[in-house]
Amino acid sequence: MGHHEKQSIVSIIGMALVIGLYSLYVYRHYIQVDMELLNDFRFWGKSFLYLVPVAIVVQVVIHILFAIGNRIITQEDIPDITDERDRLIELKSIRISHWIFILGFMLAMGSLAVGMKPYIMFLTLISSGFVASLASEVAKIIYYRRGL
Repeated sequence: MGHHEKQSIVSIIGMALVIGLYSLYVYRHYIQVDMELLNDFRFWGKSFLYLVPVAIVVQVVIHILFAIGNRIITQEDIPDITDERDRLIELKSIRISHWIFILGFMLAMGSLAVGMKPYIMFLTLISSGFVASLASEVAKIIYYRRGL
């Protein structure tokens, strides 16, 4: 298994942990206490704005720990060179991620258009962002395995 594949697997695990633990935290500390918060736009805005920096910081820390652990275990350096194949794989995975998020965005807006509760829209947006980033990492693994 190559370095890029390992890095994608670490990203998938990190994303799942961040979303899962953050969702559990928000549910237990806020939603379980006051179910009326589900209809509060301010609550959803704050929750989403806190999720973004938390996810970024955790991903950076996880990747640093992965790089250190990988270096200690395998005695290999992180590849410095990014070639055309790596760039092409990155672009293709970003395209897949983009289309999945756009589909999720349209579903979120559609949920409002048909009269669903506002929290459905926010949950759809957050879920589509998670699924889009997950699909991007899975696509990278597939492309590296298949050889593009």
